[in-house]
Parts: sequence; C-alpha cells; structure tokens
Amino acid sequence: MRRRSLLLATLPAGLVTLAGCGDSGSGKSKTGTSPSPSAPATAPSAAPPPKIVEAPLPAITAGTKFGEKPTVAKGPGAPSKDLAVKSVIAGGGQIVAENDYIQAHYLGQIWDTAKVFDNSYDRKTPLVIQLAQGGIIDGWRYALQGKKVGSRVLMAVPPTWGYGSQGNTQAGIKGSDTLVFVVDIQNSFNAKSSAKGKDVAQNDAKLPKVGTNTDGKAPSIDVPKVKPPTGLVANYVIEGSGDQVAADSTVLVQYKGVLWDTGKEFDSTYGRGQLTSFSLQQVVKGWAEGLTGKKVGSRVLIVIPPKLGYGDNPPQGSGIKKDSTLVFSVDILAKM
Repeated sequence: MRRRSLLLATLPAGLVTLAGCGDSGSGKSKTGTSPSPSAPATAPSAAPPPKIVEAPLPAITAGTKFGEKPTVAKGPGAPSKDLAVKSVIAGGGQIVAENDYIQAHYLGQIWDTAKVFDNSYDRKTPLVIQLAQGGIIDGWRYALQGKKVGSRVLMAVPPTWGYGSQGNTQAGIKGSDTLVFVVDIQNSFNAKSSAKGKDVAQNDAKLPKVGTNTDGKAPSIDVPKVKPPTGLVANYVIEGSGDQVAADSTVLVQYKGVLWDTGKEFDSTYGRGQLTSFSLQQVVKGWAEGLTGKKVGSRVLIVIPPKLGYGDNPPQGSGIKKDSTLVFSVDILAKM
C-alpha cells in the first residue's frame, strides 16, 4: 500500500499523517461544480484510449501568441468522434508525461456555439493540475502527454473523454457537447523536480545544514548536536524568484522531514516518488508560518518546535515522540 505523507492539520480517516501533509489537493478544482478540466465528480466508466487525429479543429483567430488569451472560431461542421489534437506552437522544454503536474493557461469553449465556459487568462493565474486518471478529464490526459513545455496545444474533446453523458450543468456543457481547448503549457513538475534559484549561505552552526543539490534526489539534512531552538526557524537554502506564498495558498512541494534528536527521517516525498500538494490552511502551524512569504522556486529549512508541530499528541505510528522538534527541507515548486 502506498504510504501517505505526514503533514495535514486534521487526520484523514485511516491515514498516518503529520497532523498528514498530503496528496489531497492535486491542483484540481472542486469537481462537479467547476467548469475547469478537472474530472467530473461522478466519472464515467473508464473509456478506452482514444484515437488521436489532427483534424477537424477550429481556427484561432486572435491572441495567437503563446500566453495570450486566444479567440477561437466556432467548430467547422461536425466534430470528430476521435480526439483531435494539434500543437499550434511547438515548445522546446521538458516533455510532459502522464502523472506529471503541469502549469498552464487555458481557454475552453463549446464546439457548436463557440461559447467560452472557462479560461484562466482572465484570472491571470495559470492552472496547476496533475495529468492523472480521475484528476482531470481524459481528453487533457491523452492530448498533453508527450508535448513539451512552451507548447500551445489546440484540442477538440468528444464527450467520451470529456464530461461524459452527464456534462457539466453549471458550465452549460451538455452531455453531447464536444469541447475545444487551447492550452499553453508553461511548466511541468514530476518526482525529479527541485528548487531553482540562488544558494543562500548557511552559516549558523546551531542550525541544521541542508544540501543544495537540484538533481531531484533528496537533499541531506545534517542536524547539529546541540539543543534545538525554542522558536520557529524558516530560512532560505535556495532562494527562488517566483511569487510569494500567501497564508491561504495551496502549494506543490517536494520535502523531507527528520527528527532533531536523532536525525532520523520520518517522512519524504522523495521516498514515495510522488510530489505533494496542500493548502497552508490544512497543515501544522510551523509549516504554514514557515512557508508564508517565501518565494516559489525556493528550498526552505524549517525547524518546528513542539508547540507549532504535534506537541504531546504526535500521529500514531509515525515514529515521532511527544514534544519532538521537527526539521524539514521543503522545495516550493508552484502555487496552485
């Protein structure tokens, strides 16, 4: 059984958690009530992989550059019953694979009417979502695999690989509607992703020293043999250049946690080979306070005293004793 992570402030039933930092967010919108490409709340029965064709597809008539909000014409005649996909702009970045997270701007509209039902350009906030079965409509999952970061992808998604026969009533999508999407892939993240930025000097001999490798492997955490600090420590190890994390942000991270007393690792995304996303409103206070204000792209050392961690009530089976000081290395990959 796959081991869940350890950080949320409330424990999901049956899970060992760090009050369970988890995979609960996945970057997706609330399903069934959002017109975003998240999977429908009541997913249709698993459809076979689609045949991917290049046409027919409507024309992009304005906003033709990568990152610009596009205007897309109405579908030309009847849509294909297959998944139509075209790279309108071919990027030169990392290749996207299934189960990767992508960061992308997108616009979605209905084939027959050209009615736009959702777009991220107006919100000025790209979507971060995992290309995983059950987390996103299958049309996106199949269409975007193999594409490169920097690409603009135009696709027409039949109901079979969209919202199924139930459609999405809030978005005005009928069960018979073929959907047209333009997707600008800005970035992608997987289990080998790391912080990107400038190394920051770690000169305090009374604090743990964290490795600065950015090869996707877990950084070392060397804890000094001294008494732990009584207050929260949240220091840059690598300082990124992205947006600052807000107190209510949801973030995508790599992390590793060890005990101050022993240096023993008790939780790690690296060991699971799987990134984690969570809201800072769901995690223990030390995480929430330590990451607020930090920049996306950074690696942060967080030392959490018991009063901001688990205190005298650590998660059962976690290997964390009462009143333990916890040490984390956290790579902030994206805001979601």
